[in-house]
Amino acid sequence: MTIYTGDYQQKLLSAWNNFIHDVPMDYSLIREEILSSWKRSKSYGIDPYNIIKTILGKTEIKQRLEAKKELIEVAQSYMKNLYSIVKGSSFYLLLSDEEGYIIDLIGDKDIIDKGKENSLLVVGANRSEQYAGTNAIGTCLELKKPIQIWGEEHYVKPHQYFTCSAAPIYDKTGKILGCLDISGPREKVHLHTLGMVVAAVDGIEQQLRMKTAYEEISIINSQLHGTIESIASGIFVFDNCGTVIQVNNNALNLFKLHKSEVLNKNISSILTVNDNNSPLINSEKNIYDQEVMITSNNIPPSKFNLSATLVYNNEGKRRGTVMILKEIKYIHKLTNKVSGFKARYTFDSIIGNSLEIKEVIKYGEIAAKSSSNILILGESGTGKEIIAQSIHNASNRADNPFIAINCGALPKGLIESELFGYEGGTFTGARKEGQAGKFELADGGTIFLDEIGDMPLDLQVSLLRVLQTKEIVRIGGKYPKKIDVRIIAATNADLEKAVENRSFRNDLYYRLNVFYIHVPPLRERKNDIKILTDYFLDTFCNLEKKVLSIDKAVYKQLNNYTWPGNVRELENVIERAVNICEGYYITIDHLPQNLQAYKHSVKPTEDTLKTNLVYSTLSSSENLTIQDSEYKTITSALSKTNGNVKKAAEFLGVGRRTLYRKLEKYTIDILSYR
Repeated sequence: MTIYTGDYQQKLLSAWNNFIHDVPMDYSLIREEILSSWKRSKSYGIDPYNIIKTILGKTEIKQRLEAKKELIEVAQSYMKNLYSIVKGSSFYLLLSDEEGYIIDLIGDKDIIDKGKENSLLVVGANRSEQYAGTNAIGTCLELKKPIQIWGEEHYVKPHQYFTCSAAPIYDKTGKILGCLDISGPREKVHLHTLGMVVAAVDGIEQQLRMKTAYEEISIINSQLHGTIESIASGIFVFDNCGTVIQVNNNALNLFKLHKSEVLNKNISSILTVNDNNSPLINSEKNIYDQEVMITSNNIPPSKFNLSATLVYNNEGKRRGTVMILKEIKYIHKLTNKVSGFKARYTFDSIIGNSLEIKEVIKYGEIAAKSSSNILILGESGTGKEIIAQSIHNASNRADNPFIAINCGALPKGLIESELFGYEGGTFTGARKEGQAGKFELADGGTIFLDEIGDMPLDLQVSLLRVLQTKEIVRIGGKYPKKIDVRIIAATNADLEKAVENRSFRNDLYYRLNVFYIHVPPLRERKNDIKILTDYFLDTFCNLEKKVLSIDKAVYKQLNNYTWPGNVRELENVIERAVNICEGYYITIDHLPQNLQAYKHSVKPTEDTLKTNLVYSTLSSSENLTIQDSEYKTITSALSKTNGNVKKAAEFLGVGRRTLYRKLEKYTIDILSYR
């Protein structure tokens, strides 16, 4: 290190003068980094006799200070500590950014005033070599290392009054953030001054790294907290002793707890898991999607889906557990969404304009507004499930599951487990974690029990209990579970006869038959046959990419047919015709053989029916007009049958279609007779 003496000062001054005036000489006495800086300064066109008088404007200074706010806050404490050592010795400290702009300073007033006068050392001034030539701040930033510059080593003469020591400040990535400098009278130069600056910078860098690390940890914690809170499940985090160290709001809401009741409390004092297979605190392995019964002080025993993940440190030692609890109904809702347990049809999906089908839609819409159980009666193929789905989609349960189960299609031994589910290990071949039944999956929605008349008698008892208590108990289970399920049942059987034959429980029949809807067979709504035919034709032509029309004779034959398979049979007939038709016109030849050969039997005319209708029960009413007699005959029949259109039609000896026309003609509301 150069010895700063008076002799060296004279040699420096002589060398500086010669360099400024381009006088050749031996410059080896000048330190290499100083001579190189002089050369750069000359190339920048720096005036060696005058300092630059410009500084940043107030707005620009404010922007710089805001951008370096963190550096200034950290550096200030080190600058104050360092200044406390040199206070009164005419030294002061300067902090610059990476471009050499002064962003903070502290020091004795006399030296600050001297700095303003001799070298414009103020906040906003630039001390890079491009502006100020060779100086500790600018040259330090250029060389990217600590440096001490004394007296005539400065390139600009007014700066030669000072001795300056500076060191660069780096962030954790190795990028220069700025520079710390200490300046004072040149006669007070000391080698230890640079060491003091380097030590201060080292402290600044370490604190910046710690601050950055703390902020990163805070961000990670904030992100972790946000992630935990965004998860729909309840989450508890506890240490190896079971002490809860973190919990999300969903967990608090699930168990109706306050955070103060959970944090720093033992998990076993908060929740009791009634499952010997789930030793949460002492578990040696992760637990995945295990269905457990959990008891808490504020809620009744409830089923949850539990997962527990063990947390380890870098050394592989267990530090705690993250437990995730999901409500079973949430799992079921997700399962239903994936499994497609959703109603597709609405009342707009029902094709037809007949009075009969309009009445079905009317009563279906009324039923949708209530929460009562519904019984849908009708022959096979009439579209009972479409009606059930339409009622569900028009109700306040539309966003929840619609689950259909055919009671006649499942083996007798499986119906109960399908409906009510079972606990793990209940019987051979059962899933070890158990399985939810259709009633659990339908919670909040609708369950459609098709072919209810085929349900075994012993299972009818279980269904009746569900209807009465609104609870289910899994096979092999101990705890009842509350459910909110609307039941829509359907059958093509005569349940009244089944009750008489004791193949169907009368108490279950009355529970189900709160609101019944009769879906008429296709032969009783023949006005809809052409509409349905055209609908199916368009549907299947689009699928087969064909353009077809239908012969009028086909419509006539379709209208004459009795349709034992109802709408489903008509749909199949049209699909077959579209597939086998090779031209552009569907004829009778494209119909099935049985339909081609069918001959329409002669039936009573409308006049005959009207005569029967008028005189069947009120033949003694000699003073009544035909219209009055007809009206009274109909209302009398409805009164005797409690508004049952089917029975009233049978009583009068007419078809339901005829009776529906009369109801519309006389604006008779059958609901008033029920």
